[in-house]
Amino acid sequence: MELWLIWLIIAAVLAVAEIFTLTAALGMLGGAALATAGFAAVGLPLPWQFLVFTAVATVSLLFVRPLALRHVRRPQAARFGVDALVGSAAYVVSEVTALGGRVRIGGEEWTARPYDETLVIPSGTTVDVIEISGATALVHPRE
Repeated sequence: MELWLIWLIIAAVLAVAEIFTLTAALGMLGGAALATAGFAAVGLPLPWQFLVFTAVATVSLLFVRPLALRHVRRPQAARFGVDALVGSAAYVVSEVTALGGRVRIGGEEWTARPYDETLVIPSGTTVDVIEISGATALVHPRE
């Protein structure tokens, strides 16, 4: 069997293993094996192939992997779903008390309670959404 084909099989095995581990290390080693397969295909002798594999693996593990992990672990930039509603303004449709009430948030009507349960917020008031608990918005009147 040709050496380039062996390197190609090693690259494929490492890529499949990376899918199951999600560490980025096996993917980098698979990339190094793929690069080595290319050099083996043009006729580079076996000792030089090991040198190419070692060099590419070392560079990718020391420099590329930390960049990839930093990119993956970066906090989410945008909020989605109900998290995006927190901090937005709402309009009180029916009086909001500790027992309940209704507010309109971005065109949708939500059940609401005051964030401070001692408050009674009359209809027509503009409030801020402090928290979403289930399907209920906890609101506080704007100052």
